[in-house]
Amino acid sequence: QVQLVESGGGLVQAGGSLRLSCAASGRTFSNFVMGWFRQAPGKEREFVARITWSGGSTYYADSVRGRFTVSRDNAKRTMYLQMNSLKPEDTAVYYCAVGTTIATTERFYRYWGQGTQVTVSS
Repeated sequence: QVQLVESGGGLVQAGGSLRLSCAASGRTFSNFVMGWFRQAPGKEREFVARITWSGGSTYYADSVRGRFTVSRDNAKRTMYLQMNSLKPEDTAVYYCAVGTTIATTERFYRYWGQGTQVTVSS
């Protein structure tokens, strides 16, 4: 079992920044892939970014590339999402997830956090 807890969400003005954290506990493995997803009101959950636990390989959705940066601290078993130049359309509940397949699709991620709200005002 893996437990994930997100933190760092909040209310920010457009153009501002936030950093989300995702702390993992329980079983962790070097072949883990950790991802960030988000779900806006009335929309389906969508992929945001992912990082491999061992090599740190990253990949981003087109909508956030160049503005968001995903990173991890293996010693703390924590993943981060630094979000800069935030836009109102970034408003969503942000979820972290863990899987063992390098993917951008939800079904490949087995464990999920409870989510943290990010609201960007215009």
